[in-house]
Amino acid sequence: MKFNRLGLMILTGMIAGVIAGQCVHQFASGPEAIKNAASYFSLMTEIFLRLIKMIIAPLVFSGIVVGLAGMGDARAVGRVGLKALTWFFCASVISLTLGLVLSNVFQIGHSMHVGVPAANTATGLNTSAFNIHSFVAHIVPASIFQAMAQNEVLPILVFSVFFGTAIGALRGKLAGQVVQGIEELFAIMLKITGYVMYVAPLGVFSAIAAVVAVQGLGVLLIYAKFIGAIYFGMLLLWGLILTAGYCFIGKSVFSLLKLIREPMIIAFSTASGEAAYAKTIEQLTRFGVSPRISSFILPLAYSFNLDGSMMFQAFASIFIAQVYNIPLSWEQQFSMLFVMMLTSKGIAGVPRAAMVVIAATLPLFGLPVEGMVLLLAIDQFADMGRTMTNVVGNAVATAVIAKWEGALRPWTGKAWSLDAALGLHPQDDGTSFAEAPGELSIGAERAA
Repeated sequence: MKFNRLGLMILTGMIAGVIAGQCVHQFASGPEAIKNAASYFSLMTEIFLRLIKMIIAPLVFSGIVVGLAGMGDARAVGRVGLKALTWFFCASVISLTLGLVLSNVFQIGHSMHVGVPAANTATGLNTSAFNIHSFVAHIVPASIFQAMAQNEVLPILVFSVFFGTAIGALRGKLAGQVVQGIEELFAIMLKITGYVMYVAPLGVFSAIAAVVAVQGLGVLLIYAKFIGAIYFGMLLLWGLILTAGYCFIGKSVFSLLKLIREPMIIAFSTASGEAAYAKTIEQLTRFGVSPRISSFILPLAYSFNLDGSMMFQAFASIFIAQVYNIPLSWEQQFSMLFVMMLTSKGIAGVPRAAMVVIAATLPLFGLPVEGMVLLLAIDQFADMGRTMTNVVGNAVATAVIAKWEGALRPWTGKAWSLDAALGLHPQDDGTSFAEAPGELSIGAERAA
């Protein structure tokens, strides 16, 4: 697989981070020195993530508004949203079921000889941050400015849907500068995304180095069976996701996988879905997905289509039951999956979201929440894999829904340049991406 310069730099940063982190872990004078070194490594990661968070709110808002304005009416929004939620529901069922089946096949909890945590052992997880009442109430923002300041994607999505739908309904009556201004803001935000990505290799290096410096590579050996089973499950889930994508968009699904390798590496190394969001939407646009679709579906997917996280939740919950030798009937296990499918929606902004869902679900089925301590030591490594899997699932879902909506240009074997995809300059045949029927009108009005 051929990497471009940025992809190669990111991969190099990840490898260098492993080496640097292990050197610190092995040769530092003591735990305090390791902690200090990790804090310095983490500084660059924090700067990178802050840069990402800086662009999330305006990128999500402008992208959704531009997309919905291009759809024109609420019926089109409802149609696309229904297709998206149908895909997300099916993906959730498959992901959870796969985790359940693998945990019962491998039976790793029964074979791992690790100490069981004492009762009432603190897990450090804030399960009060999540409950059904607060989630439902929190969907609707009390203030859009507060939601943007805190980068809360779901409330921003709700406001943007109202705003974009209203613009679509009034498009013929509004001054063209309003719509064009937001369209140009979206194009500018994608350009800024490109600048921010120049910092990605340093952010990746720092994130990996900090984790390895503190944990060391030895933790991977201790939990090798568990981590191996999780990553085996992730690969199977990738296979299912790509197979589903192949059924709808054909062989180009593999070209899509190649295009999103950079956001995948960013997601893996930082364990942050936010860090990969901007690059994912950019690469989907270069693949040929209309921005009016990707800018609407992708934020929705970040709350409702966390395939890797859901597979991990099912696997880890049954693993804890096995460690404690607590038998669960198949009825109880599928009931647990149903609860997780409901409670996992809309928690993308909750810290360590997958672990919080598990901690909130375990007591409902008589499982001790103290078992979470067994997973906390390796959660960073598991989180890296499930976050990358989430990126793959969200990208394929967006491309498929764009295909259903006739908003996916046929793949010709070469990615569109970002300017061409946004219609910012004409193509060889005299047309632009924006001029295709039903597509985003960036550049079309400007050329008129």
